[in-house]
Amino acid sequence: MKILIRLPNWLGDVVMSTAFVATVRETYPDLKVDVIVKKDLAGIAALIPGIDKVHPFSKQEYKGLGGVYRFGKNLRSEKYDIFFNLPASLSSLVMARATGAKKRVGFAKEGGFFLLTNCYKAPANLHRVDEYLFLLEQFTGKTKATRKVMLLPPPTEKNNARLLVNFNSEAESRRMPVDKGRAIINLLTSTFTGTTLTFIGSPKEAAFVDELIAGADNSERIENFAGKTNLPGLAGLMASSAAILTTDSGPAHLANAVGTPTVVLFGAGNEHNTAPYNKHNLTILRAGKLDCEPCVKNTCKLYGIPKCMQLLDELQMINALTVYLPHA
Repeated sequence: MKILIRLPNWLGDVVMSTAFVATVRETYPDLKVDVIVKKDLAGIAALIPGIDKVHPFSKQEYKGLGGVYRFGKNLRSEKYDIFFNLPASLSSLVMARATGAKKRVGFAKEGGFFLLTNCYKAPANLHRVDEYLFLLEQFTGKTKATRKVMLLPPPTEKNNARLLVNFNSEAESRRMPVDKGRAIINLLTSTFTGTTLTFIGSPKEAAFVDELIAGADNSERIENFAGKTNLPGLAGLMASSAAILTTDSGPAHLANAVGTPTVVLFGAGNEHNTAPYNKHNLTILRAGKLDCEPCVKNTCKLYGIPKCMQLLDELQMINALTVYLPHA
């Protein structure tokens, strides 16, 4: 027998699916476990323990539902017995059907009733990690699960004088406002005088990071790595750093999964459902001063800017990081 897992489409969700992969491996120790993942996330999939083969998928190469079907059909020669579908999308369901897997398992979303053989109702108000594990538990009838997310970064030497900073997010409502970000940067460099601030981000976020750090105090201890690492390299950089201060985003989950002390700043987004999952060396900070907190909108319609981010307490950040960093 062989198993194929369609991993989610976002970095944070892929990281949160690692507990699912680990539990599949524990449940079926003698079976081959392969995954399908977006091509630009394949480097992270390669760091997930327990995977035998990674099938990268590109929407640019396989366009539309027809392309998705062709991609799935190309995998029929693998003769998969079970297909676990984690994304809530019609295209992933079409892909599942095209593979010809005997059992196709997923949630009843986007036409799941018609394209899956084993279809379950998604539970409400569960953390994403627990939601994925719920799917496996419904299919197997077993409740034992590995409730920990984990990635295996390449071995790296620890640098206890490096603080990673990620103020980026795909959603404007979760991204740090520039003026607030600059104030935090100046407070960090003046407090942790022996520490280098290393900013991370994707290539398209490099300009935003440049704007954030322009004119900052103690610029000789600030560096911009945005767009300068691939995902495995970023995982290694995280594993070697003393800690990370980050907005609610994929890198927050990545750092948490490789064991880096993680301080997460929440604006929009519900930390009860999508915060980094491992509780060891994890601090969640929220202002909690607005009636609209938390929301799950990508833009702030009430204030025009994410006021929930502007109201975050800088001293709480300092106190949380003091545990991990040398300070004056």
